[in-house]
Amino acid sequence: MTKLLEGKTAVITGGAQGIGRATAEMLHEHGARLVIADLNGEQAQQTAEEIAGSEGIGVACDVTQADQVDAALDAAIEKFGSLDVMINNAGITRDATMRTMTEEAFDQVIAVHLKGAWNGTRLASLRMREQKSGAIINISSISGKVGMVGQTNYSSAKAGIVGLTKAAAKEMGHHGVRVNAVQPGLIRTAMTEAMPKRIFDEKLAEIPMQRAAEPSEVASVVLFYASDLSSYMTGTVAEVSGGRFM
Repeated sequence: MTKLLEGKTAVITGGAQGIGRATAEMLHEHGARLVIADLNGEQAQQTAEEIAGSEGIGVACDVTQADQVDAALDAAIEKFGSLDVMINNAGITRDATMRTMTEEAFDQVIAVHLKGAWNGTRLASLRMREQKSGAIINISSISGKVGMVGQTNYSSAKAGIVGLTKAAAKEMGHHGVRVNAVQPGLIRTAMTEAMPKRIFDEKLAEIPMQRAAEPSEVASVVLFYASDLSSYMTGTVAEVSGGRFM
């Protein structure tokens, strides 16, 4: 098998579980050395060891804090000598209707998703522009395309990530740094598995392919963007949704 990321170093925020972990597994399978940056430092370290052994490290990182993101990127360069791929994946949900949502719940979701992605994109690009290469992948959501009831905070943040991605791509293109986004739809994770069956079935009915995706099916698109297979793509958004909301 051709390893698409041989000798490359990837930092993945929120990489200890779900889509982040599946992405870490796939990138390492293709030769990448890993830095798993997660709010839960112990879980991050355990995940890194399980997936990559000596070719992975885990660091505690609150993506809303620029100094902690900076430290994770420094750790990547100190340990592995380069920063080649940055995946801004960390996220939370605080769902509620607009009438009942608190300001705190709105601010928290915007901070983790949108400011977190901005911190990661900004700080990674500062390093990547020096080496004239790098790939940044921001994880948005189909919710950022269509808006979801009970998710004015989440949909706002995920739509904002698309705008951030496109603006950053325009700024960084001449530096050799590519910035792209992925919009997953209904993905089979612990979070979606915990949904009431009625809600899950309603979402499933909207999908032409009539199934939820596995996390690895999102990870493979992230791999594409991280590798030279997408060398002439920047500022783009890939929907991984089974055709939902076309």
